[in-house]
Amino acid sequence: MERIGLRELAEDGVLLTSRALAAGWHPRRLSRALRAEGWTQLQNGTWIEPGRSPDLITRLRAAQLVRPRLVVSHRSAAALWRIETLAPAAEGPLECTDPSLTLRRGGAGVRVHRIPIAATEVVERQGLRVTVPGRTLIDLLRDGPRDDAIVAVDSALAYRTVGRVRRAPFMRLDSITAALEVPSRGTVRALEWLALCDPRAGSPAETIARLRMYDAGLHPESQAEVHTPDGCRLFVDFLFRAAGLAVEIEGYAYHGTRDSHRRDIARFNQLHQCPGIRRLLRYSAEDVFHRPAHMIGEIRSVLATLTAREERHALAGLAQRLAAGGG
Repeated sequence: MERIGLRELAEDGVLLTSRALAAGWHPRRLSRALRAEGWTQLQNGTWIEPGRSPDLITRLRAAQLVRPRLVVSHRSAAALWRIETLAPAAEGPLECTDPSLTLRRGGAGVRVHRIPIAATEVVERQGLRVTVPGRTLIDLLRDGPRDDAIVAVDSALAYRTVGRVRRAPFMRLDSITAALEVPSRGTVRALEWLALCDPRAGSPAETIARLRMYDAGLHPESQAEVHTPDGCRLFVDFLFRAAGLAVEIEGYAYHGTRDSHRRDIARFNQLHQCPGIRRLLRYSAEDVFHRPAHMIGEIRSVLATLTAREERHALAGLAQRLAAGGG
């Protein structure tokens, strides 16, 4: 009897040992063939075909083949929808949900959430059963951590280029608020975090910069409108309007290309001409993620300097008016 080839038994490049054995392969022959042909073992009982990378989609497909009732959710689902999170989904454990609430373990490298999911909240994407964007965001808001959840919501609410693919917003902020009206574990905290989200944020770095300022008691305007002397309208990432301090988060690695980085520099020069901006601070994404204390300390220092300067000017102006009146 001729055995079916291993590639024929694989599904989208993933082979289950159980499927090969059911097709008539002897365990010892199977083991030798897998090694000889160069198959890569993902976990016990799952292999990927030679030449295929163990990327996120392949690993998720293997997890669902072993446990078909699992639904891709949380950060793994966000990655499939091109919704940004702080930690790349490929670097951590796969995240899936068991709607039947029975599974406690999903195998090596798979984190299983046991939460009810409505049939309308699951769709097929890239051959995988995955939570829809709205449900994905709700799960992240309810489970946390805070920064990761808010980065994801900000990303989903805006036009973004993720993995060199431009995509449109998935929903509005009020739609997420309405979805959270159904009581569940973590809903109160999720609503508190949702209040910190801002669809005007342009990148994860901007979101984290805003949160670091918020945590420090600083509340600038986001994407504030300013004008150059010739009437050109510009938007600055953050503006402390009373003090005239603008804060920009930049860096070509987060803006896309070197050309867009050069355009940003030209825009910075225009911002310096705006009458409402007395000082402009620029921070890279590396500053935001790795040196936030330095960023906050510098912003506080400049705000104090600008405020003191304005007070001196105001006192000087008052003294001049008093002197003129007295004369």
